[in-house]
Amino acid sequence: MKNLIKYILVGVVFTGMIACDNLEPIDENRLDFDFVNSNPAAAEGILLQGYSGIINQFVFSDAATDDAVNNVLDDNYKRMALGELSAQFNPASRWNSFERVFWVNRFLQIIDAGEIVWNRDEDINELFKLRMKGEALALRALHHFYVLQAHAGKGPSGELLGIPYFTEFIEADGNFNTPRLSFAASVQAIIADFDEALTLLPTDYSDSQASVDPWYASYDFGKYKVVNGAQYNLRISGRIVKALKARLALFAASPSFLNGQNGYYTLAANAASEVLNTRGGVSGLSSNGVEFYTSDNIDNAEILWRASIAGNSSTYEKRMFPPSVNGRGEINPTQNLVSAFPMKNGYPATTANGYDPQSPYANRDPRLEKYIVLNGSSFGGGTIKTGVGGGIDRLDSIPQFSTRTGYYLKKLLRPDVRLNNDNTSVDKRHFDVYFRYTELFLIFAEAANEVGGPDQSINGMTARNVIAAIRQRAGITQPDAYLATITTKEAMRALIRNERRLELSFEGHRFWDLRRWGLDLNETAKGYFNDGTSYVELPSVENRNYQSFATYMPIPNDETLKFSELLQNQGW
Repeated sequence: MKNLIKYILVGVVFTGMIACDNLEPIDENRLDFDFVNSNPAAAEGILLQGYSGIINQFVFSDAATDDAVNNVLDDNYKRMALGELSAQFNPASRWNSFERVFWVNRFLQIIDAGEIVWNRDEDINELFKLRMKGEALALRALHHFYVLQAHAGKGPSGELLGIPYFTEFIEADGNFNTPRLSFAASVQAIIADFDEALTLLPTDYSDSQASVDPWYASYDFGKYKVVNGAQYNLRISGRIVKALKARLALFAASPSFLNGQNGYYTLAANAASEVLNTRGGVSGLSSNGVEFYTSDNIDNAEILWRASIAGNSSTYEKRMFPPSVNGRGEINPTQNLVSAFPMKNGYPATTANGYDPQSPYANRDPRLEKYIVLNGSSFGGGTIKTGVGGGIDRLDSIPQFSTRTGYYLKKLLRPDVRLNNDNTSVDKRHFDVYFRYTELFLIFAEAANEVGGPDQSINGMTARNVIAAIRQRAGITQPDAYLATITTKEAMRALIRNERRLELSFEGHRFWDLRRWGLDLNETAKGYFNDGTSYVELPSVENRNYQSFATYMPIPNDETLKFSELLQNQGW
């Protein structure tokens, strides 16, 4: 961690300059902490570093699960799934999130010193201090959560351990030899930062006076709007913090961790419902949530938190489109995932429920065709055939380009991108999503069911009502006869987990869900192929090879070698 401190000022000048109207040369001898302590733009540049490294939906870790395989032979997630995961090689590590923790701790040190004048108006100056301190605390909590999610686990003695929790900036020559807290203490430390942030942040950044929170009511609205107006609506807010708190609580309560102890399922359900009820509860489920990524609609009601919309590009489409439409076919969904999509009537896809193995995509959940390129699908400007007669799209036709499972990825890709034969392209805008409302609904459903079963009402919502709304939006035939058969907590748990698998597919959740639920990591990836006369299953496209202790990921080996207080997780 000492190496992180060496770079704590790298980028501050550039970030600060972006906020300056007049870009005049700065004396290099002044680029130290004294300068940062007195320059508002440079100080805010440190805070803005806390916004780097926020996890978005384009991680494609699904290739390390039963949902997909990656066509690229040296892909890190493929290598991990095939048995290379170790304390020396862990592409899912998030230990570097501590770098952002030190950025925001440095900013908190600056703002608590009180030397910077953000605005000559006393009230506006105070409002800036409050808001930015709230941002820093929330970001510190978020980046600690990332580390906890990736590195919590059982230590040498079997105790469930969390992570070191850093609340102070440490100089390069300081003491980084800090022990891991218990898992429960780590969760509490994150919650404490979130809760303090909630006393400082506006619920929403808005130009409407009606949206002003009670703790800001004494300020002149014109001044308030300078600091907390809609121009800041991509910054972390109270609404976002409550959603993140719900995500943390669900993670903590999961079977691999506290397994329902300490009331975290109740906390997750309450935090989620508090946010969702500001949008009408279950009736507020966004109608465009199934394909939230197919346009650059900045007012998309499905998005709780996102980054700014980038310029036109086709980067992801070039990686993922099938080869006949000039893509590289990188991510191949598995038959395992395809089988998880129910029939259109909502019942599982079994022969007893009308599933025909020789007409496998007929009468299926409409999300299947929206998320996955199937044999015969129209996509990217062409018809994609993955079976006999499919040319370069056919299974294993071109190594590292053609599908290995019989499927290509459709979800997250702009369907209106075109990759032309002359190497030109029709590009479209994309945006990083950090949190969707559908995830928050699913957090509520899972937590509420664990508290009291399918019909446990928490703040006017139940797991059954949430899952009913999600499945209705997906296009499941109504009334949902299968959902009506679900009467136990166990049956609803299985259904919620499956709905989460489908709704959040390819957004980076499955990798972590399998671990927090304590499910099998070594389910063999399967495919499905039309051989010209019939469909046949490919029972072993890629064998997973995780160690039995891989539910809990390792602490980086070089960190445990440097710091004697830092205990490694069992097995690594």
